[in-house]
Amino acid sequence: MTAASLAFYLPDGKITAPAKPYGRHVANAGTYRALAQSGRWEHLHVLSNEPLVVREIAYELGLVDDAVGITTGPLMSTAGPVESGILLSGQAYLSQPAWIRRHARRDVDYSIVGTVFAFSSPTHRELMMHSLLAPMQEWDAIICSSPSLRRTVLDTIDAWESYLRQRLGGSARLPRPQLPIIGFGSDVDRIVSKAADGSARSRLRARLNIEPDDVMVFSLGRLSHVDKAFPQAMFKAVQVAYESTAVGMHLVMAGWFAQGEEDRARYLEAVGRYCPDVPVTFIDGSDQAAIGECWAGADAFLLLSDTIIETFGQALVEAMSAGLPLVVSDWDGYRSIVRDGVDGFLVPTMGASPGPIGEAMAMLEYVGATGYSGYSGAVSAHTAVDVAVAGSALARLAVSPALRRSMGAAGLSRAREQFDWPVIVEQYAQLFDELIARRGATIASIADASLNPLRDDPFSTFGALPTLVMSDRVRIRRGPMDPPDESVWLDTAFPGPRGTNEEARAILASLDVVEDVTVRDVVAGFPTGRRAFVRMTISWLAKAGAIAWKPAARGEGNHE
Repeated sequence: MTAASLAFYLPDGKITAPAKPYGRHVANAGTYRALAQSGRWEHLHVLSNEPLVVREIAYELGLVDDAVGITTGPLMSTAGPVESGILLSGQAYLSQPAWIRRHARRDVDYSIVGTVFAFSSPTHRELMMHSLLAPMQEWDAIICSSPSLRRTVLDTIDAWESYLRQRLGGSARLPRPQLPIIGFGSDVDRIVSKAADGSARSRLRARLNIEPDDVMVFSLGRLSHVDKAFPQAMFKAVQVAYESTAVGMHLVMAGWFAQGEEDRARYLEAVGRYCPDVPVTFIDGSDQAAIGECWAGADAFLLLSDTIIETFGQALVEAMSAGLPLVVSDWDGYRSIVRDGVDGFLVPTMGASPGPIGEAMAMLEYVGATGYSGYSGAVSAHTAVDVAVAGSALARLAVSPALRRSMGAAGLSRAREQFDWPVIVEQYAQLFDELIARRGATIASIADASLNPLRDDPFSTFGALPTLVMSDRVRIRRGPMDPPDESVWLDTAFPGPRGTNEEARAILASLDVVEDVTVRDVVAGFPTGRRAFVRMTISWLAKAGAIAWKPAARGEGNHE
C-alpha cells in the first residue's frame, strides 16, 4: 500500500519548465504535477537548497484548496523521505541523495527513485555510473522511459562493471538499482478538447493560407539539428509526398531555434533547396495558444528524429492525444510509442559503423576539443533516415482522409490506455509499492556502514595534520589570552559549528573554578544534545588563546 506522503528532491527548487524547455523539463514538470494532483498522496515533502514558498509550490503543482499538505526542507533533511518511504528525483545521477541517506544512517528507511535523461551526454553517463559506486541499493530505482533506453543503460552498467573488475580484481557485482520502464504522460482530455476546436482550426488555416482540403503536416520539437533532428529528411519527405500526390500540403514546425537566427537561416536555406513546392511555417513553441491551434488545424504529425539525445518522445504522445496519425523515425523510444501501420508509420533509420572514427569523436569530446553539441551533432549528421519511406507514408495519409481518421483514432485510444497521466501515476504507485516491499524484505544491516570517504568529517580526514586531535581525555585550563572579541569580525567568523556565546562564557567560568580538567569533565556539565557544539567551542576558545591544552597523561591516549 502506497504511503500517505511523497518526497521530491529538487536541488534548484524549480517545477515549472522554462520558456524554452527541453523534454526533461516538460516531462519532469508533468510527472510532479500528475503525482501531486492524483489524490494518492495526502502530503508532499519538497527538499531543496533554495528558499521555497509553500503557496508558490502549490501553484506550480496545480493544487488548490489545500487539498495536499506541503512541507519544505533542505536537501539534507531525511525526515520527509523516511515518512514517505520514497524520495523522487528528476535525474539519474543520484550520488548526492544516496550519500545524504548514508550520512543519516537511513539506507534501509527509504528508497531513492530517479529518471534517466540526457544519457547521450558522456558527462551525465559518468555521473550516473559514479552513482553506482555511491551507496545505491537494490530497493532504489532509476526509471527508463523505453525498452531501448533500458537496454542501453544496462549495457553501459555491464561495461562499467567489467572495467572495475578488470581494474580492481575479483568478481564482485555492484548493488544495482531497479531499472523499470515507465514512459511519460499526456493530459489527453485537455489535448482532445483543443484538437476538437473547429474555430481554432479555421483561424489557424486562414492565417496560414491553408485551404480546407489541403493537408497540414505538423511537427513539434526543438528546432535544432543537434539535439532533435536534422530537418532535411522532413523537408524532403513532404516534397516527395506532394510530388507523388499533387495534394496541397503545408508543413508547420513549432519549437524554438536553439541558435536563434543563425539556425533559422540554416533551416530556411534547407527549405529552399529541398522543399520548394510546399509552404513551411515556423511557430514559436512556447506559445501554448498557438500549439493548441496547431493540434486543431493539423491532419498528420511528422518528426524524424535522429539524435542520441532523444530518449522518449513526449510530442508523439501529445500528437496521438490530438488524434493525429504519425510519421516518425524508428528511433529509440519512438518505436515503443507508435505501432507501425496502426497509429502511423515508423520510418527506418541506420546508424554509422562503430570503429576508430567514433572512438576519436568520443575522445575529442572528452578532452574538450569539441563540445557536447559537436559530439552529438556529428552522430546525428551520420545517422540515416529513409526519406523515400517517409515520403510514401505521408503520401498515403495525404490521399486518404479515412486512413488518417482510423490511425488517429487508434493513436488516441492508445494514448488513453498507455500514456494518460492517471495511467502513468498508477505505474509510479506500483513501483513505489514494489520498492517498499523489496526494502522491507531485506535482512541487510547497514546501520554501521561507513560514510563517504571523500566527503568525511574533515577533522577526521585531516587528523594527521595537527600535533594532536582533541579528545575527551585532553586536559585544558584557562589560557593567558582574552576570549575572542565580538567586535572583531575575524574572531566571530564561521559561527555555525560552535555553540552560543553563553556556552562559551560558561566554559570559561568553569575553568576559572578548576585549574586543570579534561575536556570530558567540562562537557559533562552541558545537556547531551549540546555537547558536540561545546567541544567545538572549546577548540574556538583555544584558537584565541583563552584556553590552553596539553596532551592526555601517558597511557590515556589522545584520541577517542
